[in-house]
Amino acid sequence: MTDTITPLSAFDDASLDQAFRALTDEVRSAAAQLTTPEAQENFRLDWLGRKQGRLKLLSESWLKTAPPEAKKSLGMRFNALKNEIEAALLAGPISTAAEGSSLDLSLPGIRRAIGTEHPLTRTMREMTAVFAALGYSVGVGPEVESDFYNFEALNFPPNHPARDTQDTLVVADQDKKPLRERLLMRTHTSPVQIRTMISQPPPLRIVIPGKVHRNDESDATHSPIFHQVEGLCVDTNITFSDLKGTLDHAMKAFFGSSVKTRFFPSFFPFTEPSADVQISCPFCGQKGCRKCKYSGWIELLGCGMVDPAVFAAVDQRRIENGLEPAYDTKKISGFAFGMGVERIAMMKYGVGDIGQFYSGDLRFLSQFV
Repeated sequence: MTDTITPLSAFDDASLDQAFRALTDEVRSAAAQLTTPEAQENFRLDWLGRKQGRLKLLSESWLKTAPPEAKKSLGMRFNALKNEIEAALLAGPISTAAEGSSLDLSLPGIRRAIGTEHPLTRTMREMTAVFAALGYSVGVGPEVESDFYNFEALNFPPNHPARDTQDTLVVADQDKKPLRERLLMRTHTSPVQIRTMISQPPPLRIVIPGKVHRNDESDATHSPIFHQVEGLCVDTNITFSDLKGTLDHAMKAFFGSSVKTRFFPSFFPFTEPSADVQISCPFCGQKGCRKCKYSGWIELLGCGMVDPAVFAAVDQRRIENGLEPAYDTKKISGFAFGMGVERIAMMKYGVGDIGQFYSGDLRFLSQFV
């Protein structure tokens, strides 16, 4: 430690720069020799010791004799020198080859865990791939929709309960707009069917995966956010037999060739006739188990022939957009279907609570790696 401090003879910027440059060089030279914790501690005491540290002695000696107008310049240079010293201490001791290195390069490194698809993403991709193999293209659309695309064009009457805020998440402050222009969170991916038909004439074959929103209470089987995969096929001479054959093939491709399908009459505003589709339980072979509630069958999706009112709404919007009508029901027909991704994923992976898909719990998600 150096106890003798040479007084400054001048306090102009050039003299101060020269004096502090010499000190900085000395700090850097000493820092390069910090090869052990002991050397680092001695360095700290030499420069930053509370009683006899060189920085303290320099401050007392130089600031005491400095004229008032030079104290600010001195203080700034002292702070810069102190930062240099602290940076050298933070860097820690420098290992040398003579002392040997504690780093063993022969040891394996820490491998970053490889990510994987979320089970919902995987299920949705697998379902989409089945229909892509049949020649279906993938359709996408916005999650914030207008009433026209989400309800009106799909043949939902104005007083339909699905339009009620108890069932649908609507955007605030929409009351002054016409009903068809009010915004809401889409309740199904069917609006993409309408947008596609308005922009493109038939033939059409599209499959539509995506997120939807409904004003549902969360429980083991319901969530206000969930996912759907819907499909639409429009062409000449499309019949209900085409719909049955397509879905029967898709269920066999997804669940196995031994799976059977059966159809029951149902009702949806946008299809007529409509049907619910059940598949034979792929887990018990129709012997009866908890997943099929011991019935041997599992209800999986809804479908039907596209209602002529939907085609009429599409053609009307095409005319409003300056396009030729293209969906004359005397020439074309089509079918549509839709299924919930979460329901299929829960059944496929044996998940008992839909909320686990959204919990972000790595203990649950790591099972699907």
